[in-house]
Amino acid sequence: MASPTPHDDGRFDWRAAEADLTDTADGPDAEVLYLDAARSRRGDGDSDIGPAGAGDDLDDVESGGPLLVDSPEAQKRTRFSLASFRDARRVPILPSWLRSGREFTGNLMWATGFGLHAMGYHLLRFPKYVGKLVFRAPVGAYRVARTTVRWLFDLEGEPVRQATVRREDAEEYLKLSRQRDRRVRWRGIVATFGTAVTVAGGVTLVFAPSWSRWAVLGMLVTLFGLLGGRNDEPLLGTAVVRTQAAPLTSVEVFRALAALNIKGINDAIRRGDTGKGWFPAPIARENGTGWRADVELPRGVTASTVVDKREELAAALTRPLGCVWPEANAEVHPGRLVLFVADRDMSRSKQVAWPLLKSGTVNLFRPFAFGTDPRGRLVNLTLMFASMIVGSIPRMGKTFSLRLALLGACLDPRAQIHAFDLKGTGDLSALEPVAHRYRAGDDDEDIAYGLAAMRELRAELRRRTKVIRDLPRDLCPENKVTDELANQRKLGLFPIVAGVDECQVWFEHPKYGAEFEETCTDLIKRGPAAGITLILATQRPDAKSLPTGISANAVLRFCLKVMGHTENDMVLGSSMHKNGIKATMFSRRDRGIGYLAGEGDDPVITRTFFIDGPTAEQVVRRARTLREKAGTITGHATGQTVDTAAVRKDTLLDDLAAVMSDKKPKVWATVLVKLLAELRPDVYAGLTTDQLRAALKPWGVTPGQVWGSDPDTGESGNRQGFNRVDILTALTDRDGKKGRGAAG
Repeated sequence: MASPTPHDDGRFDWRAAEADLTDTADGPDAEVLYLDAARSRRGDGDSDIGPAGAGDDLDDVESGGPLLVDSPEAQKRTRFSLASFRDARRVPILPSWLRSGREFTGNLMWATGFGLHAMGYHLLRFPKYVGKLVFRAPVGAYRVARTTVRWLFDLEGEPVRQATVRREDAEEYLKLSRQRDRRVRWRGIVATFGTAVTVAGGVTLVFAPSWSRWAVLGMLVTLFGLLGGRNDEPLLGTAVVRTQAAPLTSVEVFRALAALNIKGINDAIRRGDTGKGWFPAPIARENGTGWRADVELPRGVTASTVVDKREELAAALTRPLGCVWPEANAEVHPGRLVLFVADRDMSRSKQVAWPLLKSGTVNLFRPFAFGTDPRGRLVNLTLMFASMIVGSIPRMGKTFSLRLALLGACLDPRAQIHAFDLKGTGDLSALEPVAHRYRAGDDDEDIAYGLAAMRELRAELRRRTKVIRDLPRDLCPENKVTDELANQRKLGLFPIVAGVDECQVWFEHPKYGAEFEETCTDLIKRGPAAGITLILATQRPDAKSLPTGISANAVLRFCLKVMGHTENDMVLGSSMHKNGIKATMFSRRDRGIGYLAGEGDDPVITRTFFIDGPTAEQVVRRARTLREKAGTITGHATGQTVDTAAVRKDTLLDDLAAVMSDKKPKVWATVLVKLLAELRPDVYAGLTTDQLRAALKPWGVTPGQVWGSDPDTGESGNRQGFNRVDILTALTDRDGKKGRGAAG
């Protein structure tokens, strides 16, 4: 048995020893043995691990750590098994562009447009091409005549014959002369026949119609013109200038990875690994937009390490940064790298137009186009049954991404849009004509408007949960809003999409931050089942800007460039950075490009469709037309305002019960607002009867005609008011919900 090979520093090479043991092991005696260093130091030759006699062979091995010896049987791999084929990924029979109607139509339209463009380009230059042919025809005729003469008299062999003469090799010269005579005799016969045919054809043309003479002349001019051209001056111009990208090879990928100075890769190369086993599948074209390489990195090297060095990898591949997109394939294992190298820089190539730009509607219960991936494939977004977080550093496309999602929502005529631009620059102003609630700015009145609107939205959430709870099981089997229920307008379960840009302004507000956080957390947790989607965007994705209750419960996440792993995981979810999903790899040039998580099984690098302000206004005009036909324009879009009175809705029922007595259970609304103002002047000062009515509506308390009086004026009669019994019933219902929530 071979001993471990010592290094220069005195350490033993256990890897070499293991290889020796594997090579020399034979038969059942070569089983897995573990050498205990302590037992070896004691000199105990009777080993109780492994078969008899194994300890004798191991006595010669010096101590220093456990030694693993594998038998040849353990090293065998089952190459063909039913289980391996059952788990294998099947390659589609038809390519994706044939299986996708949208992609096939897009390719067909592109090919048609390309053909029409080339045809128009060359038709416009047809007179120029004719002039070139006429100008080049004499040169072409001269070349034909010169070539014919050289061929007829075998002039191409003349230099060889002259060289023979100079050498005075008579025998070789005679041989060459006889060969030339045979060639010239045969070629003369062919030339004579060709000349006769040409003369006969010329005579025939004299008596032929004039159009045929012009046709023959045109063909001759074309032929001689083509022969008279130069290789560096083609006849036809170039209608389309292509930039041919170099193909991606395994050698190139291996050299690029070796240049990244990653320890595990460097160690593998030093051991003599040439990268032959690094590619579990051939490098192949994908969707006609680039090359895909699946790479099995050396043991101990994670794909996320390569992802972190995307810029260095692009430099090693000598490709633009926007062409190189490494990703980790965690489904296989953390060391499987998927490298996609695009033909064109994703950040600089022209993005295709949004499919919904000029036509089409959206059903929020189904996905709609949101962007494209590095391979040019469509990436969809489904807003229903999910809330969404958008995060990035400034100037990376966060607001545009939020607006794109809201534009998609406004193309569903049923949807109610709430847009809050806390940056105050008017980036969401294009949505005003269709928005139920809209506000831009972060002044006190803007904060008050947002607070009132969110309270209103939370009250709507409570109403919806009650409606859903009371619906028959056959109509609402899963206790959530469905596409069919949203179509029944009498139920009021239409989709609601609320977008908040720079949401950290709300959560960091010194007075109302806690209430904003509580309300938004409730909407994110319970809203999706009730048809309410909340989209929060922030340029400071930290614990204060995105409270844990919000970041932990959002399903959809879109993260553009961020600076650190903490911000990355705040937006995309915990451990995403560790798993190789790193929005930190994007450069400042990658505007509008980020990781979209939650829509599918794995996060996808997505480049959103670019919609500028004027284009967004065009989309909204079409959306307003759809809403006018459907009769779904409400709120801000109709000129309605929001009451911004700071009504404490969490204590309103208790306060009403306190100011109303059993002796006078029915009180006018005008009297109640006075009593409430006396009870809590800081809360109810300026409260109107309309505001009181709106605040009580979510609790199912509605005003009615009651007999009462006003102590201040002495008036009495039958006016609108409230019954204390209704207030107490609402209190009981509210407390019962709290009890059930605490129990759950």
